[in-house]
Amino acid sequence: MAVGYRDYYEALGVPRDASTDDIRRAYRKLARENHPDVNKDPAAEDRFKEISEAYEVLRDSESRAKYDRMGSAGPGAGPSPAGGGFRDVDFGDGGFGDSGFSDFFESFFRERGGGRGAGPGGNGFSARGGDEEATLELTLEEAAAGGSRRISLADGRDYSVRIPSGVRDGQLIRLSGQGRTGAGGGPAGDLLLRVRVRPHPNFRVEDRDLYTDLQVSPWEAALGATVDVATLSGKSRVKVPPGSSCGRRLRLRGEGMPGPDGQQGDLYASVQIKVPREPSREERELFERLSSESSFDPRAGS
Repeated sequence: MAVGYRDYYEALGVPRDASTDDIRRAYRKLARENHPDVNKDPAAEDRFKEISEAYEVLRDSESRAKYDRMGSAGPGAGPSPAGGGFRDVDFGDGGFGDSGFSDFFESFFRERGGGRGAGPGGNGFSARGGDEEATLELTLEEAAAGGSRRISLADGRDYSVRIPSGVRDGQLIRLSGQGRTGAGGGPAGDLLLRVRVRPHPNFRVEDRDLYTDLQVSPWEAALGATVDVATLSGKSRVKVPPGSSCGRRLRLRGEGMPGPDGQQGDLYASVQIKVPREPSREERELFERLSSESSFDPRAGS
């Protein structure tokens, strides 16, 4: 094996017959785990560069085919002067140079003859920069409302980001051309902001719908009432039907998360009956009177 040769399949942890989708999934998983903003291990940055470099070669069918034909001999391998076998080319330790790409990678694209575009100096080498990923934390209210937000990355870069209304947890916001600098005049990669919506103390999210608990008194549940319920935008009024037991779900249409089609999800309020922790003397007397006069048995079934 040539000195400095890099096994890009091994770097991504995929077999040589992996599909393009398998390669993309492996790259995204490993890039998240080794991104310098997330992984503080000093070796993580080099690992991240290696992963990005492997993906840059294997994501493209033309460069992948050339890499597969090359085998472990490395760029520059060809028939020896004697006409038999192959010669190996020494690329030093294969480490990363100033461009952020390894010597092996740069030699690979030089041998490819500018398949990525001709770069400065006429050497035919040019490559797109790798994508970068960072986390964008939002409250549920911010995710629902969308709008513009200023963010700062750990390396000091600062961006104004447009957040789409109703953005979901895990969704990617792409900032084109804000990733790693390309090599040999190639275009820069993209910056991918992965949205993380912080857990909310009052709401649970399922798809576009929101779920919350609605606290009511025993008499409101028994007799019915119109009460306030908290929503993402403030408060709304909801009717509690007479005879509502714990767990009864009340639907508030259009009070959920907005969707890309302009449609709003719904808010579901689950009835939770609360009793006084320390009833007054009058309340206790009323409860005792109800207990003695009512024949209702909640354990007798419906």
